[in-house]
Amino acid sequence: MADRPTADKLTPEQRSWNMSRIRGKNTKPELLVRRLLHAKGYRYRLHGKSGSTKLPGNPDLVFAARHKVIFVNGCFWHFHDCRVGLHAPKANADFWAAKRTRTRERDEGQRRQLEDAGWKVLTVWECELKDRSALETQLVDFLEAAG
Repeated sequence: MADRPTADKLTPEQRSWNMSRIRGKNTKPELLVRRLLHAKGYRYRLHGKSGSTKLPGNPDLVFAARHKVIFVNGCFWHFHDCRVGLHAPKANADFWAAKRTRTRERDEGQRRQLEDAGWKVLTVWECELKDRSALETQLVDFLEAAG
């Protein structure tokens, strides 16, 4: 079977190096949301910790007293319905389609588990960070709404 040309302009080694640098915690979008909320006086726990309990899905921000959590998701990785999230890689397309579908299903399951346990859940998408005023309103409305 002949090698098929790929849309990727990087060598497999370069791509592997790039992918290994992608972080799951303390990402720029997460830090932006954390700084904004901290400046507004909100205090939170990080990465799914509620006391000694780990919450399903390891939410990025946990407001234990309010029983609320926030996920800060990248549009591509979590398959958001925006332009970035709907972009399907051409290289290794079957792998990416399956991976992103599993991620979406996992996210939905974890959200359901949290809601079933009485937690209110907000997902902030990376594309929503562009409008800081709207983001701030969304976050404050979520946190101040009656539980």
